[in-house]
Amino acid sequence: MADVSSANLVNNGNELIEKGHSLNGYRKSCWYEEEIEENLRWSFALNSILHTGASQYQDIALLDTKPFGKALVIDGKLQSAETDEFIYHECLVHPALLHHPNPKSIFIMGGGEGSTARELLRHKTVEKVVMCDIDEEVVDFCKSYLIVNKEAFCDPRLELIINDARAELENRTELYDVIVGDLADPIEGGPCYKLYTKSFYEYTVKPRLKQDGIFITQAGPAGIFSHTEVFSCIYNTLKQVFKYVVPYSAHIPSFADTWGWVMASDTPFNLNADDLDQRIKQRITGENKYFDGKTFSSASTLSKAVRKSLDNETQVYTEETARFIYGYGAEACKLNQV
Repeated sequence: MADVSSANLVNNGNELIEKGHSLNGYRKSCWYEEEIEENLRWSFALNSILHTGASQYQDIALLDTKPFGKALVIDGKLQSAETDEFIYHECLVHPALLHHPNPKSIFIMGGGEGSTARELLRHKTVEKVVMCDIDEEVVDFCKSYLIVNKEAFCDPRLELIINDARAELENRTELYDVIVGDLADPIEGGPCYKLYTKSFYEYTVKPRLKQDGIFITQAGPAGIFSHTEVFSCIYNTLKQVFKYVVPYSAHIPSFADTWGWVMASDTPFNLNADDLDQRIKQRITGENKYFDGKTFSSASTLSKAVRKSLDNETQVYTEETARFIYGYGAEACKLNQV
């Protein structure tokens, strides 16, 4: 959960409440604060609150932050920030696209802000990207405010669908080279946790992949302490469905943590760092800011503690045994405010 506060203003849920208080001569400043764990909060100064709103599914805010530029916040969780979102999105997209021999058709689950589509459309082999997000208000919001993705939203190769990703995949007949899970974190009360389950991966995602197809998903915090929230469980769940599963991670400064992704396929991942670099030169328009072959080699070499934890993980993600990252979705927030 998060607060946006200043010497004179506190955002308490969906209400702005005046709070007069002296700072003993210090300059008044507005701050964003996110509760990462029960006894741990992360905060940074704001230049301004650019927009706040709420859709049927989620609470939305766009903040102009001092350290990280414009930042998108959904359901009290920072989703991406202007200065370092390239780390998250390059790590989400490029490993799967580069390991695939010839990726032409891509399906994005979620991805409403447009950054995942932007990175996918940099690949010269890509002919069609279907982006399916359940929340039209979030998509429209991002179209209006996130100028960096304007070209991606206008690219004729992009097909934008407003629907539940499960329903859309189940109703479609075409198969895809890569399916990307750019869903909101599995938060209790949030709209997405059911799309991290074994049954969803096995009976909805995998049947929609072509031969040599690859599934890639963001998998939540992957830090030395935080990886047991959902990362290890998502990894173990995908191991039950696909023959080859690769977990990897990277530090994202605005998240105040290491973040994780998991890539899965029934075809082995055999490329080394030099192979990846060669494909980057051949296939990608423009230069990556973060990702290259050596970066992936490093990212997929997890620490001893995390490797041991993943090896020992036994829980499989189901609707009945779901794990959640710390925080609450929009529905839970509304209940808590009653």
